[in-house]
Amino acid sequence: MNVTLATLEAQTGLTALDHLERSVRIPVVDGLQAQGDLIVIPLAMIAGSVRRSRAPERWEHVPPHGVELLRGEAGGNPHTLVAEPFACRWTPWTSDSERLAIGMFETTAPAYLLHPEHGATGCAPGAYVVRRQREREGPRARLVAD
Repeated sequence: MNVTLATLEAQTGLTALDHLERSVRIPVVDGLQAQGDLIVIPLAMIAGSVRRSRAPERWEHVPPHGVELLRGEAGGNPHTLVAEPFACRWTPWTSDSERLAIGMFETTAPAYLLHPEHGATGCAPGAYVVRRQREREGPRARLVAD
């Protein structure tokens, strides 16, 4: 399937900023991906430091219009996880040793992370942890603000 930014906008009702190209196919990768203040990490890379809920009722299927994972500071733009019906499930019931995890998802088909300013990225089938990003400023670390 040739998924573009225009395809995801139509599916979710979200609108990207005008400077983004809507007709280009969104690449799907199986590695680390960053988008503003979020980073998507394949579970296999950090499995030893992540705990997830094994209770099935704490997982939900990602609906066609998507699931908002995080909204930028001061009510900014949302990062939205989008997938085909029943192909992806999500849980916020996740924790990690860094205290940066906001959840995780497992997908059997490509899933997409959509953001009005950053466009979209595609995640290949697999399991991923979604975390906040942080940056170092001298000896101190702080969360990346988007």
